[in-house]
Amino acid sequence: MKVDLFDFELPRERIAEHPANPRDAARMLDLSVANELHDRIVRELPDILRPGDLLISNDTRVIPARLFGKRGEAKVEVTLHKQEGLGTWVAFAKPAKKLRIGEIFKVNEEFEAEVLDKKDGGEVTLRFNKSGADLIAALEKYGVMPLPPYIRREAGGDDQDKSDYQTIFAQKDGAVAAPTAGLHFTPELLANLDARGINRRTITLHVGAGTFLPVKVDDTEDHKMHAEWGSISKEIADLINETRDKGGRVVAVGTTSLRLLESAAREDGVVEPFEAETDIFITPGYKFRAVDMLLTNFHLPRSTLFMLVSAFAGFERMKAAYGHAIDNEYRFYSYGDCSLLECANKIDART
Repeated sequence: MKVDLFDFELPRERIAEHPANPRDAARMLDLSVANELHDRIVRELPDILRPGDLLISNDTRVIPARLFGKRGEAKVEVTLHKQEGLGTWVAFAKPAKKLRIGEIFKVNEEFEAEVLDKKDGGEVTLRFNKSGADLIAALEKYGVMPLPPYIRREAGGDDQDKSDYQTIFAQKDGAVAAPTAGLHFTPELLANLDARGINRRTITLHVGAGTFLPVKVDDTEDHKMHAEWGSISKEIADLINETRDKGGRVVAVGTTSLRLLESAAREDGVVEPFEAETDIFITPGYKFRAVDMLLTNFHLPRSTLFMLVSAFAGFERMKAAYGHAIDNEYRFYSYGDCSLLECANKIDART
C-alpha cells in the first residue's frame, strides 16, 4: 500500500508533553461498538469489558537508554535500542560520523564503550566496560529516559519522566521505549478490573527505538521493521486459548502486546509459547488471529502503528476516529489519550 494513504495533519498543540494526572483520567475514544464513537475516560474500561475477558499487558521496563558523552573532544549522543549481549548494544548515534570502529565513546571516567561496528542510518554497535546488572545500574545513574523526539525536553531530560515514562506493569529491564497504552493504568483501575471479573496477565516485548523511526519508503512493501525480543510463557498461552474457547475476549493493552500475541499465534488462532525476536509488520489486509480488542494511544501519521490500527479496526473507521479525536482536542502520542478498538478483521477460525 502507498504510505501516503496513512498521512494526516495534526496540530502541534494536540501532542501531549506530560501524562494525565491521575493516569486513568486520560480520555478514551471507545470504538468497541460497530459504527459508533463514544467519548469516555480510561477509568470506565471495567464497565465496557465483560467478566471472563482477558487483559494482556506488556511488563517490559524502560531503561534510561539515552547517553551523552564524547569521542575525544567531540560531543556525541547515543540511544541504545537493541541488546546484542550482556554488555553489547546496538544504538543510534548522533552525529554518527563522530564515531569510528575501534574508538571509545566515553560517558565519564568510569563508564565508556568501544565502537565495534557501524551500519547505515546512524547505527553503531557498542561494547560497554560494564555488563549485566552493573550496566543497568550505570544506565540508571548516568542515562536519560529515551523519550520520543516529539516530546520536548532539555538535553538533560526531566526527572519526572523517570516515573512518568514507566508503566505500572514494568518489571523486566530491556525496553528503550515505553509500551505507552500501559501508562493509563493505576492501582485503583486494576482493582476495579479484578472486581469486575476481568482476568489480567502480562507478557514481555522489549520495545526498541525503531518504534519511532519514520517510514521513509513510498510503499509499505519496501519497509523493514526492526526486530524486538519477546516472551510468552506456556501458562499464559494456555490461558489465552482457554479464554477464547470459553467465549471470552483477549484484550491487548497496546500495540506491543498485540504484535507479540500475533507473532505467537498459529494460522488457526491458537497461541503457542514464544521466546524469540519478532519483526512482524501489520498493514490493512492482515487477518488477526489472537486479539479481539485493543487499547492503544493515538499514533504518528505515516507510522507503522497507525497502519496496524487501520488493519485492526478498519482503515476508513480509523481515519474517521482520528478526525474526531483531533476535532475534539484529544491528546496524542506517548503521553496522550487512547482509543479502545474492536477487531474488524479476524481469521475465520476465531470469528
